[in-house]
Amino acid sequence: MFSTSWLGILFALTSAFVWGGGDFSGGVATRRNSQFQVLALSTLSGIVPLLACVVLWNEFFLSPGGVFSAAMAGVSGAIGVAALYHALSLGNAASVAPLAAVVGAALPVLFGMLTEGFPGAARLAGFALAFLGIGLVSQSSTTDRKVLRQGILLAVLAGVGFGGFFILIAQAEPGRVFVPLVVARLASFGIALLMLLIRRMPLPSLNSNPIALLAGLLDAGGNVFYLLAKQFARLDVVVMLSSLYPAITVLLACMVLKQAVSRAQWVGVALCLMAVALIAV
Repeated sequence: MFSTSWLGILFALTSAFVWGGGDFSGGVATRRNSQFQVLALSTLSGIVPLLACVVLWNEFFLSPGGVFSAAMAGVSGAIGVAALYHALSLGNAASVAPLAAVVGAALPVLFGMLTEGFPGAARLAGFALAFLGIGLVSQSSTTDRKVLRQGILLAVLAGVGFGGFFILIAQAEPGRVFVPLVVARLASFGIALLMLLIRRMPLPSLNSNPIALLAGLLDAGGNVFYLLAKQFARLDVVVMLSSLYPAITVLLACMVLKQAVSRAQWVGVALCLMAVALIAV
């Protein structure tokens, strides 16, 4: 039988796998539509299963403070997702996804240490290895400095958005999983519609970009596993393990899109796996 800590670790790692697939799908989808059109489609596809879970688990109530935290998490997450999808569409997933993860993990890890105290020495070593591993995975092979600079700026913006989402959604309502995510998703959809209106872009039809719909389902699934993990483990541990998702994104980009992966990046993936072992101690 799993202890509560191990359940948290298992859920966090599952969220990393699911998010990795979602980010890869979103990057591919953004090659067909703008990042805000993809954000709108992916947000819509993610709302449907979450609403069904709200009904099945009878999670209808959310306090005003919980609604505010979840809505702000949705805004922050929308900014992060849009920035990451655009960055991934530039064709350098092996660089931008890990960089976004480093920035996105650093903020909530620091927040968790301040609010919950420092973890043990093994987990601190695991955090250090994870940051080093993600940093190595982010080493870029592109020679286009303009594309690289744009990708780095977008990745940092995505990381800030993700970090805000991690912190805010975890504060939304203790014990609730699905209804905070529905509120966050609705806020994200509002941001997507606002950006489409400002840019005078049409809202694409649901069948125009099936990969964007897949990205939304995977992103919603990763969010669910993240909040489930937060029920059983510390925020910094959950965020650090969940933020290993770039390894999955990079592996998919290598296998499906044949993007080049350097030796340093493979070493980074190995360090991420070692970090999991240390954090799980």
